Amino acid sequence: MPPAITDLMDLWAAHSQLSGEDLVTVDFLLPTGIYIQMDVPREATIQHIKLLLWKQAQTYPLFPSLGEMEGHMFECVNQAAVHEELEDETRRLCDVRPFWPMLKLVTRNCGRAERLLDSKIGVLIGKGLHELDALPDQEVKDFRSKMFRISEEKMQRVQLMNWREWLQACFSPQLEPAARPAPIPDAVNDKQVEAGLKVTIHFDQSQDTASLKVCPSTTPAELMEQALRKWLTTHGPEEEGRHALQYVLRVSDKLEFLCGDHPLIQYKYIKACLQAKDCPHLTLVQVSTVQEMFDKEISAIGAVVNRKSSNPPVPLPPKRRGTSVQTCVWDVPTPFKIVLIKGSKVNAEETAKVQVRAGLFHGTELLCKPAVSSESSGRLEHMWNRTLEFDIMVSDLPRMARLCFAIYALTDKGPKKSAKKTHINKYQTIRKAGKVHYPIAWVNTMVFDYRGQLKTGDIILHCWSSFPDELEEMLNPIGTIQTNPYTENATALHINFQDYSVHPVIFPPFDKILEKAAEIAGSSECSPMGRGGKKFHIELKEIMERDPLSQLCENEKDLIWTLRYDCMENFPQSLPKLLLSVKWSKHEDMAQLQALLQIWPKLSPRDALELLDFNYPDQYVRLYAVGCLKDMSDEELSQYLLQLVQVLRYEPYYDCALTRFLLDRAQCNRNIGHFLFWHLRSEIHMPAVSVQFSLILEAYCRGSIPHIEVLKKQVDALSKLKSVNELIKLGNIKNVRSKTKEAMLTKEAMMTCLRQSGYTETLSDLHSPLNPSVLLSGINVEKCRYMDSKMKPLWIVYNNKLLGGENLGIIFKNGDDLRQDMLTLQILRLMDLLWKEANLDLRIVPYGCLATGDRSGLIEVVSSADTIANIQLTSSNVAAAAAFNKDALLNWLKEKNSGDALEKAIEEFTLSCAGYCVATYVLGIGDRHSDNIMVRSTGQLFHIDFGHILGNFKSKFGIKRERVPFILTHDFIHVIQQGKTGNTEKFGSFRNYCEQAYLILRRNGNLFITLFALMLTAGLPELTSVKDIQYLKDSLALGKTDDEALKQFRQKFDEALRESWTTKVNWMAHNVVKDNRS
Repeated sequence: MPPAITDLMDLWAAHSQLSGEDLVTVDFLLPTGIYIQMDVPREATIQHIKLLLWKQAQTYPLFPSLGEMEGHMFECVNQAAVHEELEDETRRLCDVRPFWPMLKLVTRNCGRAERLLDSKIGVLIGKGLHELDALPDQEVKDFRSKMFRISEEKMQRVQLMNWREWLQACFSPQLEPAARPAPIPDAVNDKQVEAGLKVTIHFDQSQDTASLKVCPSTTPAELMEQALRKWLTTHGPEEEGRHALQYVLRVSDKLEFLCGDHPLIQYKYIKACLQAKDCPHLTLVQVSTVQEMFDKEISAIGAVVNRKSSNPPVPLPPKRRGTSVQTCVWDVPTPFKIVLIKGSKVNAEETAKVQVRAGLFHGTELLCKPAVSSESSGRLEHMWNRTLEFDIMVSDLPRMARLCFAIYALTDKGPKKSAKKTHINKYQTIRKAGKVHYPIAWVNTMVFDYRGQLKTGDIILHCWSSFPDELEEMLNPIGTIQTNPYTENATALHINFQDYSVHPVIFPPFDKILEKAAEIAGSSECSPMGRGGKKFHIELKEIMERDPLSQLCENEKDLIWTLRYDCMENFPQSLPKLLLSVKWSKHEDMAQLQALLQIWPKLSPRDALELLDFNYPDQYVRLYAVGCLKDMSDEELSQYLLQLVQVLRYEPYYDCALTRFLLDRAQCNRNIGHFLFWHLRSEIHMPAVSVQFSLILEAYCRGSIPHIEVLKKQVDALSKLKSVNELIKLGNIKNVRSKTKEAMLTKEAMMTCLRQSGYTETLSDLHSPLNPSVLLSGINVEKCRYMDSKMKPLWIVYNNKLLGGENLGIIFKNGDDLRQDMLTLQILRLMDLLWKEANLDLRIVPYGCLATGDRSGLIEVVSSADTIANIQLTSSNVAAAAAFNKDALLNWLKEKNSGDALEKAIEEFTLSCAGYCVATYVLGIGDRHSDNIMVRSTGQLFHIDFGHILGNFKSKFGIKRERVPFILTHDFIHVIQQGKTGNTEKFGSFRNYCEQAYLILRRNGNLFITLFALMLTAGLPELTSVKDIQYLKDSLALGKTDDEALKQFRQKFDEALRESWTTKVNWMAHNVVKDNRS
């Protein structure tokens, strides 16, 4: 009998003592008022349970009043304590996991297919759509209505596709940029290419393979023709009916098809195989198999969406003009005012005075001096009823102006430390006029609503109590404009937006803005060209070449604005600096900027990314930036998707250019859709973005109906893995407390759990969340285990469904925030791309890592790899001596490789060691020890676990444990020099690789700064302010010449070499501690 190591109060957990055998007692409430209690199978589907209830209900009164069984469905209260309609009756009761074993039978309304879809979307995104229905927010209703229409039209277009178009959209291959034919790197021997590309062809539903040598410029169609000709030579004339049009070409171990008519060398998979000197494996798949997949998806769409008829839909009636009179904001030349009414639930000491500060911001720019209320005394309630007037005219308010509030207390001394005020940070207090100001709460709101109408009337703003590291005048302009949804305990600020006209005051439409600009340009007083002389041009050039973190003084801003046309002609990539120089508090300047933006040259997508930063809130600027992003390939968009999702936080309105762009690209490419879903889904629990991300997820699902089931399978699988992890944690806690021998049984409990039918079914046959083109067929239970770190991560081994069931390892973490690791690995992937673009392949291993929920996620296991610590400990009986054995690593590589393979492995080690030395130095990656540096049997070195970045190195007793800029130990050099102490040629090549790699990253320094800046509001522990990003500026020596930067890097390189003994001492200590633990 398996050990009962689980929460006894969890009725739905495996082997729960409450659940007895496989039956559970459930209370049923019928719409007739009848109550029935009966035992049902815990793993039964909702449909089966409804059938059992119907049979039982026949013996109770009022049964005829129930009517048809299909006209009813169950409701329950779920684990999130909200009502859930169980429309999808294929789900099992143990997967639904009601909060209490009680199901209510309710009458089903009409529109079954639509309700079923709503139910599936709600379960998938982790937020019931009835919650969105209940929001009393017209902006939410309008956005959902628009997205519903757009998504339905999208699905109707998919219904009109043929299978080839569908295949290209769903499983398109990754390509090198067409404009830049893939350069074949030095790692690929020219003779190898001249000799031809060796390809192994597999035939679907057959054990046969064929080996072909083809020219790298061969197209997939030509390759298929050659493969079929070879097939005919071995299988005789009876197979003559086969021809290339009956097949498509697929990467053998992935669900990635070689669509299109591109040369083979342009496909990233083929190029990667050439770089690794591996033979590409491709499979000929019959068209009928693909057609079957296509038909299944079209059928799923057809069940919900009516196929588009040849008759166009009846157009909406045109909007009537003139029915409502509006006032243009430019026609209101009065100061902007609000009335501060009161504050409630203000958490301040009784002796403290409370004040409110209010500031108007455009991005991070303060538009005028903040307004401050009078001091108020009291307990929880503070009354002001005072008008706050701002030194800016209503006519000059920019469209994206936000009103930021801070509530703070004033005392003669700092706040007393108490358990109730743990949120107060002593570093956030400000001393003014002998008094200490300490923040209590903050909140932001837009001045204009989503329709461009100036807000009026009373409004209650529920505030946030957690403060960022940096505050502007005690205000938090970069914070969300959403109010705190936890209204019960939140501080509330009651304000009134004043009326300036009897008619609604609106921001002018775009054509009016351009008219204003033309009017200004046509006036005799204005000299729009403003061209400067040579002296000014030199000064302008110097300003424009600065990095994004450099601050502009007022004189420099004036110069840039005056010479804006010179900027456009000579420095178009300097648009961000021009935007920071605009006086957004003058509507005339704003209008001229918008007119200039219409003729501004298009920026490259990489340069345009900076315009999505918080500093550039203007909607037309962001629209321009998104227009530039449209030139991105799907591969490039995937590279920056993490940042693009995070900057959605900066969007004050749900319907914006960036949201529409991401939805459009995601619904046109299944791979982008997959990662967009997970980046949003993993943060759905965060109150500041919960509604916004839910709305985008709902819109994505409605426009990608066939993808819902695929994603639902992944969500269900992760839920099961979380249950297993919690079972293990609980078992370990109980065993530690009781100090029994039951600890040995925890792994057995895990195995028993994974073998249960409810688990094996859910965890089998799904697309990997880490890589949706990989199909995970089933768990290899015998090879699964849990790791011995605090959060007990699960080490899950899967069989790959394609190409012979090769094993794939996945680590599931529950309790650790993987978002910082995900960011670091994304930057490593980008570095790898930039190096390859410069023809330098440093054999980086940016393994997969994906955050999937609140402090949970997945990590890819890199095959055939071991840690430096294990390699050293295996070669030495004494843990303390292991770290000083310089031969251990080279001997390990010799065991794994011989002859030419060893030479190749040492070259792989040299290249990858150079790449990671530079990457870890530039990114300031800390906590480097021998258990988070690994080596593959092929020689590739790589780093794991990125809990400390941007120079946040570990220290003990105030002393930094890590004294070296990067890890370069003598055993690494011993491998690089092939075991020969005097091999200066090999070491010189290694040093040259490092220097080349460093200079390439320097040339792209602004891009790295931008990418980190776009992540500032993500809430990562070591990326909370611009000060953190300053580390990058210093490590890349931005602002210095290449010669100066190289001199600095060489000093760091020599320092790493000179101080490597300190690394060895740290590693020795780490090995001893590890040895004692085991």
